[in-house]
Amino acid sequence: MTTLADDLTGAVWFKSSYSNDDNGQCVEGARLPGQAMAVRDSKNPHGPAFTLTGSTWTTFIHALADGEF
Repeated sequence: MTTLADDLTGAVWFKSSYSNDDNGQCVEGARLPGQAMAVRDSKNPHGPAFTLTGSTWTTFIHALADGEF
C-alpha cells in the first residue's frame, strides 16, 4: 500500500550512498516502523512525501535492481 504521509516530523531522512548530486536533485528515504519507508523529493523537504509498506518497498528495490525502470 502506498499513501501520502501525514506526519513524518520524527523521520530521519537519508540519501543513497550512490547519490553524487550536490544540487539537491535526489530522492530521500526514511525508515519507518514495520519496515515501511517514506520517500520525498530532496528539493522540497517540507513538501509531500509518500509511504510504502515494507513489502512494496522491497518489490520496488528489486525492480530497480532488475532494470525494470
